[in-house]
Amino acid sequence: MRRDNFTVTVRLPDSDGRPALDIEYTGPAMTLTNQLTDESDDPYAPEKIDTAFRLQGSLDKEDTTGVFSLTHRVTGEYLLEVNAPAETVFDLIHTARDTNEDTSSYILHIERGDKKPISHEMDTLFVYDSDGDLLRQHSLIPSGVEL
Repeated sequence: MRRDNFTVTVRLPDSDGRPALDIEYTGPAMTLTNQLTDESDDPYAPEKIDTAFRLQGSLDKEDTTGVFSLTHRVTGEYLLEVNAPAETVFDLIHTARDTNEDTSSYILHIERGDKKPISHEMDTLFVYDSDGDLLRQHSLIPSGVEL
């Protein structure tokens, strides 16, 4: 899958108070479906995937971009990678924190062309700088989670 086959947008909170990260894929539908499903063709459950965003430049620059990724929690396999403006991802994080302080959750919504979209409620999003160091203060990490 090519990163340029994806677009990323953030939706304002829904009636439950959760914002959404919308990912739209315009490449071959089966390619994405194969990446996001298990052996029985069911989408991976949210507890089996991790979300992360790695900056590709300085956090101080206004037009900094990064790579949003989904990985399989056990194997570490990349399920998808999407180029995204840092401002978009930080908007999601700030909105999730501001609208629901208890859980800071958001909806991850993936459009797969002619296949049924995948939607998961997520409560973590790890943010890393360009050197790969975790930026804890910019990440969504539920309380009680030890890293």
